[in-house]
Amino acid sequence: MTYVVTESCIKCKYTDCVDVCPVDCFHEGPNFLVIDPEECIDCTLCVAECPAEAIFAEDDVPSTQVQFIKLNADLAKIWPVITERKEPPPDADEWLKTPGKLGLLER
Repeated sequence: MTYVVTESCIKCKYTDCVDVCPVDCFHEGPNFLVIDPEECIDCTLCVAECPAEAIFAEDDVPSTQVQFIKLNADLAKIWPVITERKEPPPDADEWLKTPGKLGLLER
């Protein structure tokens, strides 16, 4: 089983999860992170580190977020790996609890 980044990460893009990942499976887009399902070793370390509570085990992804399973896999193939924590966008806290952000995803 792999872990999946879901909608809560869009426009927040906190990278605390990246710091604890032992296999560098996170990939970075303009305003979102994804997990490469081929690299993820299911260690669960990233889940507790995500301030947006956006990371779920694939089997536990909320039913309204299942499209993010494929989205993570697809975008991980084209986005670069991120291996170090970065500062979040200046307005990340404002977007933290905003629902319905899929349309704001930048590719």
